[in-house]
This record gives sequence, C-alpha cells and structure tokens, in this order.
Amino acid sequence: MNGWDALPERYRVILCDIWGVVHDGVRLYPNAAERLAEWRERGRTVILITNAPRTAEAVEQQLGRIGLPRDCWDGIATSGEAGIAALLDLPEPVGFVGTAADREILEGRNVRITEAQDFTDLACTGIEERRPRVDQYRDDLQRWAARNVTFHCLNPDRLVVRDGVPEPCAGALADVYEELGGKVCWYGKPHPAIYQHALRLAGDPERSAVLAVGDSLQTDILGAARMGFNAIFVTNGISAGKVFPETFGTENGLGDWQPVAVVDGLA
Repeated sequence: MNGWDALPERYRVILCDIWGVVHDGVRLYPNAAERLAEWRERGRTVILITNAPRTAEAVEQQLGRIGLPRDCWDGIATSGEAGIAALLDLPEPVGFVGTAADREILEGRNVRITEAQDFTDLACTGIEERRPRVDQYRDDLQRWAARNVTFHCLNPDRLVVRDGVPEPCAGALADVYEELGGKVCWYGKPHPAIYQHALRLAGDPERSAVLAVGDSLQTDILGAARMGFNAIFVTNGISAGKVFPETFGTENGLGDWQPVAVVDGLA
C-alpha cells in the first residue's frame, strides 16, 4: 500500500488509536480530523480504540476539548470500560492509584474505592499528580506484592508523549509490579477484550475487513497482529523517528508478520 489514498476498499472498519495518532494530548495532528472524516464519508466505519483508563464518554469530552469534530468516528472503545466492568464484579472496595479526575470517573460508575489499606485488589489508572516518577511507587508496590494484592491495570501503555514531554502510564507501574512477583490483570491493547468490544461496536465484521492504525509497537501493533488484523504503523507519538523492526514478528511468535504500511501520520 502506497499512501492513504491507496487504501484498499476491503478495509471497511478502521480501528484507530488516538493518542500519538490523532493528537499529542494537547492538540490535533495535522490532517487527522480530515482523514477520519474522509474514511467515514467513503462508507468505512471508524472506531477509536484507546488505552485511556476512562469511559468512552470521558474520552469523547476530551476529544471535544481538543477540537476533534464528532462526525470523525462511529464509536470509541476504551480499556477503562473493560476495567470498570471487572471492578464492578469484585465483592469488596478496591485501593486506587491515579489522578483525582480518574478516581471521580470510576466512582461515577459505582466503582467502590477505599481509603483503608487492607484491600485485596487495586485499580490503577496511571500516575498521581504528586508522584510523577515510577520509582516513587516502588515501596508501595513491594508492600502490595507481599500481601498478594491483585493489581488491575486500566491502561497498559507504558509511556505517552504529552506536547513533546514523555509521561509514564499505568503499564509502567504494572511492569514493576510483575517484576516484584505481583499479579496484574491487564485491560486494553494488546489484550483481546478491548478488540472484541471494538468489533461489536463495528457490527462484528470479518477480520480481513479490519485495519488497525497505531503508533505503539507494544500495544497497538502487537495487539492487531495477535488478533489477525492488518495494521499500519504510525511513526509518530512514542515511535517518533523509529523504523519498524525486522525482528518484530519472530520475537513475538508471529512468524514473518509485517504491517501493510509504515507512515509518518494521518496526513
């Protein structure tokens, strides 16, 4: 495939990552809105698929603030929705790590969060405002691992770039927790649940009709490959300046799998 204008007609559903492809956390990338709208105008279904640890409604509000028109997508699939469903099934309140805004969103969906320290499960949406570095959580993570606390990671991303500045995400904390012997439940890309939800939003198409677009090798591209989707690797966001590694398929048990294209962005 050479360029977006040559996108084959067989791709009737686009699963498009948001942060790093559509915007940088502050502003839209050039031509991103126009490209999404064009796909829909040509009859393709556009599902925005994100590891945001929030509800689809919260993500829609954020996109509105950034300036993405509502006619640019058909649905939004978030890791937060999958995580919330699991947390609501737990019999006891959970501990929490993340921003105050994320906590408010979870509690608004009836997730019970406790201030006590005897919880058996913990919900993590990301880093806290007062502790911006991963190493500031190590003592807590060690203590929770020793108590066999289950760590629910509502955002598998390890890093995002906000307006040019790298920021660690919940996935970075979850990695350390697993290294310490702790149990992690992952929600979002590259795990199947979020893709199954996205496909339902798109009307359950054949996988050959689906094209995934993303900038993260570890989440967007790996998840698409494992699901049997074709994918386009965007060298923007956290992958700025990178090339697609030739060993990606073999290192991940995918044989000679390759993306159908590598592009700079949606322009």
